[in-house]
Amino acid sequence: MTRQKCVLFDLDGTLVDSLADLADSMNRVLIRQGLPSHPVQAYRYFVGDGITRLVQRALPAENQQDEMVQDCVTKMRQEYALHWADTTRPYPGIAQLLDALTTRGIQMAILSNKAEELTQEVVRTLLPDWHFAAVAGARATIAKKPDPTGALRIANLLDREPTDFLYVGDTNTDMQTARAAQMFAIGALWGFRTADELKKNGAQALLSAPMELCSLLDPIQSS
Repeated sequence: MTRQKCVLFDLDGTLVDSLADLADSMNRVLIRQGLPSHPVQAYRYFVGDGITRLVQRALPAENQQDEMVQDCVTKMRQEYALHWADTTRPYPGIAQLLDALTTRGIQMAILSNKAEELTQEVVRTLLPDWHFAAVAGARATIAKKPDPTGALRIANLLDREPTDFLYVGDTNTDMQTARAAQMFAIGALWGFRTADELKKNGAQALLSAPMELCSLLDPIQSS
């Protein structure tokens, strides 16, 4: 018999659409510093690798001094903590997908580069109706994605082989993480990045809508 698959999800850009709240929070920080803000769509390429990288990408090249970056990181954390739930909601179709996976007895987990405490809060608040066997955000003791340590830790916690996992994410970082962890890399096209980026970074399948994942739960050959 074939072992039942597990699904490891990214959070932002995969399960929840947080782009506007991230963009609005960072833009308020920039404006208060007397710096130019950015269109919301620009943040599709700023987010995904943790808050420090977000700040570095949003700051002008002439304002990349360590002190400025750290000051803006602190201010961004404070601003986003107040406004992360203004408009952030699960993507259309996510509730139906999570229901379907639950009905099929599929173990589900979440791995994010968002800070651990906030990751837990987002899941508790916006995804309270589903059980996730593990929920992990960024923490000082574990390297951020695309390092595979966090993904492998979740596999170990669930007492499963990495190859049992379908990894669903929306950025190059996610695809690199999945491949490094020897998980099956699936790109979510409703998220922040393009199909071309996902394929170039190792996506083994692409989804146009969440429920398409169900068709990939049958035995998958490695590629």
